[in-house]
This record gives sequence, structure tokens and C-alpha cells, in this order.
Amino acid sequence: MSVLNGQPASESLASELKVVRDHLKKTKTPKVLASEERVSVVSKLTKLLDDKRAKLIAHYYTDSLIQDLAEETNGFVGDSLEMARFGRDSDAEILIVAGVKFMGETAKILSPLKTVLMPTLDATCSLDIACPIDRFSRFCDEHKDRTVVVYANTSAAVKARADWVVTSSIALEVVEHLSDRGEKIIWAPDKHLGSYVQKNTNADILLWDAACIVHEEFKAQGIRDMKKMYPAAAVLAHPEAPGAVLEISDVVGSTTQIIQAAKNLPHNDIIVATDQGIFHKLRKIVPHKNFMIAPTAGHDATCRSCANCPWMSMNSLQATYESLMNSNNEIRVEKELAVKAMVPLQRMLDFAANQQLEVKGRA
Repeated sequence: MSVLNGQPASESLASELKVVRDHLKKTKTPKVLASEERVSVVSKLTKLLDDKRAKLIAHYYTDSLIQDLAEETNGFVGDSLEMARFGRDSDAEILIVAGVKFMGETAKILSPLKTVLMPTLDATCSLDIACPIDRFSRFCDEHKDRTVVVYANTSAAVKARADWVVTSSIALEVVEHLSDRGEKIIWAPDKHLGSYVQKNTNADILLWDAACIVHEEFKAQGIRDMKKMYPAAAVLAHPEAPGAVLEISDVVGSTTQIIQAAKNLPHNDIIVATDQGIFHKLRKIVPHKNFMIAPTAGHDATCRSCANCPWMSMNSLQATYESLMNSNNEIRVEKELAVKAMVPLQRMLDFAANQQLEVKGRA
């Protein structure tokens, strides 16, 4: 069953939700640097990272230049939780997180004594936007008999309200575990990932009504048409995509799981239904393979994302340099809130350790 504040889930795209549209209108595309400027900024930023004992931590969906610089300076590129755990285990005094705001918050929760900066605090996520703590908390209070499970793509406040935090790679195992214990579940915020979990576990789940504006626009019919042109192609999809897309996919998994599948599968042609920022890592790992973005055009498409998160795109080299240079855009999470949010996060990490599961991050 899919509900939002007791109402049936909307059939409209996530990008049509007013609060998301308002955020999209304010999204600013960074200036593209000329090659000489780019070289200069990279040089200055590299030195600054060393001088300030800072590490650059980037998500797979950010600009390829950001990803390369993170790896070249002994920083990190990965999924959201991997990013936070790298920061926690690093000896850096400052973490600069290139991603979206909930990733910076998670890094701060896991590293409360470190300074966490971001290139911009305006980079957000439609899943985070569409799950405000006040409405979500009221919804949870209306269903006190249910265990609250939230996806990592949520604010620190929503995490603090939850019993469990999960990533896409461990969601099935956690929910199945809870269901086996007879627990009924509230799932938030991604309705597509929640539906996938519900279908594969038969758990009793109430779904919050939100979606990722990138993944929701992938079209099953477009993929079928593409498969006619590339009949031997494998289809890899993130579970934030609609169910019709997942049903025709060869592999459904988290960002890291998609990368591993692309590496291990024998297919030379691979259709990918996740943010095209991942192509940089895919082409570095298996350069001989042909990676194609899954279609987002067609009926009901808005092309507000076109397989590229507008908020991830706000992370630029220049903004990263300015943030670190001036100590701007610091992530702050109130101590009491961080302690509460750490409880469901730690519960997931302990569960993964006990089950000997590898926990990867989002999106």
C-alpha cells in the first residue's frame, strides 16, 4: 500500500511536485571553466587540500573532474555511506563532501569532531525535499505499531526519527529480517525502491510517496526499443527506477553493485538506468565496453533531469576550491540530533556485520 499522510500515492512524476519544482527553479548551473582556468584551480585546490589536512570525498554522480581530483589526492569516490565511512576512518581534519546535502550530514554524523564542508549547501535531493520531518513525524505517530525504516537519502532529522536506516544494497535483507520477526513497516521516502523491497519480501509496508527525479524518468518501453537495436545488451538498473524498468533489467542494484556487475558480466553492450555520472567510473574500470544511458524520453517525461541530477551538477571545481579556501558551507548537525540519527545508522552497520553483508551507499 502506498500512502502519503493517509492519501493514495500520486501518479505524477516527482519533478512535478511543487516543492521539488521550486527547488529546481533555484538550481544554478556552474560556470564551465576554460582549460587554463581548470588547470589553475586543480593546482591550487590540490595544494590547499594538503595544506589544510583535508580530504575530498565525491559521489559517483559528480563531475568527472571532481572524481579524478578526489582519487588523485588520496581522497575517495563512492556511494553515500562509503563516503561517510571513509571520512570517519580518515586522519583528515577537514572533509569536503562533493555530493548532496544529506551526504554531508551523514558524514558529519559519523565524524562529529571533524569539520565537514560542501562546495554548495544548495545541492539537495528530491527524496529529501519530499520527506520533511514535520509531516513525516506526524505520519509515523499515526502508525505507532510500525517499525520506521528510512533510506539513506534523507535528512538527519528524518534519520533521527527512524528505527532503521538502510541503503539500497541492504534494504532487502533488513526488511526481510524485520518481516520474519512479524514487524509491520513504514518505508520512506522512495516509493519505487520501497515497492521493489515490498515485492521481493512480501513484507507489510506502508510506502511514503516520493521519488528520485532522475531514476523515475527511465522508460521501460524506451529500453525495450533500445534492446531491439542492441539485442545482446545487458540492462543494469538502480532500484529507485520504476517497477516496469526493474522487471526487464538483468541486474538491479545499488550504484556500487551496478559497477561490479558491469565489470563481471560478459556483455559488451550495457544499458544503464541510473545517473549518467556513473559512466566516468564505468569507462575507467572497463573501457572496452559500450555503455549506453537508458532512455528517459517519452510519455510523461519532463526531461528535468535527463539522467543527470541537477543538484549533483552544482558541485564544481571552483566552488570546491572556494569552500575549502574560505571554510564556507560548513555542515552542522546539532549534537542531540546527531546522536539520535546515529542509532538507526549503527543498527544497520551492526546488522551488516552480523550477517557478514557488505553495506554500500545510495544512489
